[in-house]
Amino acid sequence: MPDDFERGRRDGLRLALSVLAAEEAKWAALLGESSSWRTNSIREVRHKTLQVAQSRVQTVLNRLSSKKDGKIDQEIAAALDRAGL
Repeated sequence: MPDDFERGRRDGLRLALSVLAAEEAKWAALLGESSSWRTNSIREVRHKTLQVAQSRVQTVLNRLSSKKDGKIDQEIAAALDRAGL
């Protein structure tokens, strides 16, 4: 049962990374596109917030990785590669 729980946690974190990466890409494309400085400022804040969230999720994934051999789990590494981290 603990293996299923850990696998579920990793799946949830990979899903979160995917969602964050998609949202960050959306906001990155919109940066500086508006003629309104206020809108551009809000977009920059949202983009930075998504970057911070991605780094926090990556930190959690790193904590879940095995510390015995010093290598990152293959499925976690694949999720990080897909998210571009």
